[in-house]
Amino acid sequence: QVQLVESGGGLVQPGESLRLSCVASGSGFSFNAMGWYRQAPGKEREFVAGITAGGTANYVVSVQGRCIISRDNAKNTVYLQMNSLKPEDKAVYYCNTNRKTWTWGQGTQVTVSS
Repeated sequence: QVQLVESGGGLVQPGESLRLSCVASGSGFSFNAMGWYRQAPGKEREFVAGITAGGTANYVVSVQGRCIISRDNAKNTVYLQMNSLKPEDKAVYYCNTNRKTWTWGQGTQVTVSS
């Protein structure tokens, strides 16, 4: 069973940056398209960004141009560089496969506030 551990969140001011990391234990990471998802208080979990096994990325419109997803298959890790953060980016951020096939981790909290 693959375990996902997210990290890198924190409290930042609007306009600042964060780099989120997600490490997947177990095998199969390099063969899977991965995604970052977020859940804001009182809202459903939503897709934020995805990256194929080959490295092609896609983003939800609200973060396009501000975020970069990347992966390091040697480290079983997917990253989300988040720039120009806005208060509406506040959420718990999770990673998973693009089909959400693995057990969700604990997530990492991102708070954007002045």
